[in-house]
Amino acid sequence: MPSDPLAIAVGRRKTSVARVRLMNGSGKIEINGRALEHYLPTEDLQNHALESLRSVSKQKDFDLYILAHGGGLNSQAGAIRHGISRALIVVDTTLRAPLKKSGFLTRNPRMKERKKPGQPGARRRFQFSKR
Repeated sequence: MPSDPLAIAVGRRKTSVARVRLMNGSGKIEINGRALEHYLPTEDLQNHALESLRSVSKQKDFDLYILAHGGGLNSQAGAIRHGISRALIVVDTTLRAPLKKSGFLTRNPRMKERKKPGQPGARRRFQFSKR
């Protein structure tokens, strides 16, 4: 991995965190030391992760080295998308408007609701028995 990144950014979704290193290159994408296709097995996940890059037509301009952890593959793909969007703004501030309009810069605030005491889950109650 080359040593001088153009931009480093962090993206988050649920409990997932993705650190994105953006470098000049030819479109190589590596997540946790593995190729994109091996880390995100389905095409839907791959498209979701690279959505922000494709929306501004910069797929072949940069190499991406990503460290992702926490959560599942779906939320990691969301965190990667968020991180890529933030890194693109550091490199080129004119991309802010189209990325903002598409909603890629907004962190998705939805989290799992905590389990409450006296209940088996967040909302579920134990079965009520009258007698």
